[in-house]
Amino acid sequence: MTVLVAPDSFKGTFSATEVAAAIACGCGDEPVDLAPVADGGEGTAEVLLAARGGTLVEAAATDPLGAPVRARFALLADGVTAVVETAAASGLPLVADRRRDASGASTYGTGQLIVAALEAGARRVVVAAGGSATTDGGAGAIDAIRAAGVTPHALEVLVDVDTPFERAAIEFGPQKGASSEEVAALTVRLHDFAATLPSDPRGVPGTGAAGGLAGGLWATFGAALRPGAPYVLDAIGFAPRLRAAAAVIIGEGALDAQSLRGKVTGTVAEWARTAGVPCHAIVGRCRLHPADAGLASVTEATTLAEIESAAARITANLRPQPRV
Repeated sequence: MTVLVAPDSFKGTFSATEVAAAIACGCGDEPVDLAPVADGGEGTAEVLLAARGGTLVEAAATDPLGAPVRARFALLADGVTAVVETAAASGLPLVADRRRDASGASTYGTGQLIVAALEAGARRVVVAAGGSATTDGGAGAIDAIRAAGVTPHALEVLVDVDTPFERAAIEFGPQKGASSEEVAALTVRLHDFAATLPSDPRGVPGTGAAGGLAGGLWATFGAALRPGAPYVLDAIGFAPRLRAAAAVIIGEGALDAQSLRGKVTGTVAEWARTAGVPCHAIVGRCRLHPADAGLASVTEATTLAEIESAAARITANLRPQPRV
């Protein structure tokens, strides 16, 4: 019985790799296939590095509020593909709760990382859009790229939401510290900015990712928008590994309605259901009924020890019970 272990990160707490290792320990002697996953948010570079090889490169950038920061991007083993996580320089965890400023936060640092990746020899830059502190429509990143005098000809943006550009502040502004009044002002600002771009990103699914960064890069540089979860799953050869598994154990920090809207946990659960493979989830907190997500079970766990124990219980229930 092979157990496919495919957790996402518990954002801000444990990486996908750490969660996968804890689940594997809980599986004991059962054969496991470790497949940490991501959907275009934090941890995407780590997952793609593990699948394709390569190195992490450190570069100087600025954080969402303009302070200097050392951030890293991945240069994959093919030598021409770089993976830049928006969260590395423009991420919400870089800003203390009391200093969150949805109006003032900028993606300039993400643009600097894109430039650094091009200067390192990358001809194709994959931008993982999740986890930003920003709602600037990508204006900062565009300014940084133009200031460097480079033109990225092969940009791909991995998005984990289907939100259009003009709704970025409405859907994500409050979690970035925006009041209702600021959300309204930011929405007006996004509309005004969209009107100045070479192509209009409004109404295009996914362009609202990372506070509109996806839309800004799409409109200005012709960046291709890719659903992050299928992109990463294809990159790690997930489909054949799923077919070879007797069960799947997934995980993330919070299982809620948004998990079913393009997030990797919802995508894996859907793929597993189609393949007829039972899928079990270990999550920090659950706000869904297991049946609503197509899951065989959901267990809440908030520490690595609890995750390991949860995996042990799941694995024990998978084993055929001896006849009495």
